[in-house]
Amino acid sequence: MTPASTKRTTLAAILFLAAAMPAEAHVGAGSTSSFAAGFVHPLSGLDHMTAMVAVGLWAAMKGGKALWAWPLAFLGVMLAGGALGMLHVPVPFVEPGILASVVAFGLLVALAIDLPVSAGVAIIGLFALFHGHAHGAEVPENAAGLDYMAGFAAATALLHGVGMAAGLRLGWRFRGLARAAGAACATIGVGLSVGMV
Repeated sequence: MTPASTKRTTLAAILFLAAAMPAEAHVGAGSTSSFAAGFVHPLSGLDHMTAMVAVGLWAAMKGGKALWAWPLAFLGVMLAGGALGMLHVPVPFVEPGILASVVAFGLLVALAIDLPVSAGVAIIGLFALFHGHAHGAEVPENAAGLDYMAGFAAATALLHGVGMAAGLRLGWRFRGLARAAGAACATIGVGLSVGMV
């Protein structure tokens, strides 16, 4: 069993890391031509980092099939959205959808919403489409673009894993801390939406 102080320190470190990152993860920010650039990109903005960690936290709170189904749904639909963006297929409300995802995922964790796995897949998939499209729209239509998307997917999986690990380590005894992290995510999303973060 992990001591309470270790659990609290782990969550505090995750929240501190999220708060220290600039919100520059939207299209046009940085290079989009290598695996390394793709890997770093989700780590460079609060909107993507908090949303992806929140998906992992929510999956850990649900447990069971959600532990693999929800993160895989995000990854799969995000890559499909990236392909649409690379092909310049328009998707409406991409930027508002990304900001809404931060708030929505945060609230799902903060309120400990318990939905069927299929409903979670649908919600996660909708928002993943926006995240993927935003980045795919700026990726070159060549192998370098595919390398970038592979890097982006790897970093996304890592962030989901961080959220799941934190949620599983906190467990039921410290569920309140996971819910507080969800509330922080939702607050960040509102702050980004109104330009305060």
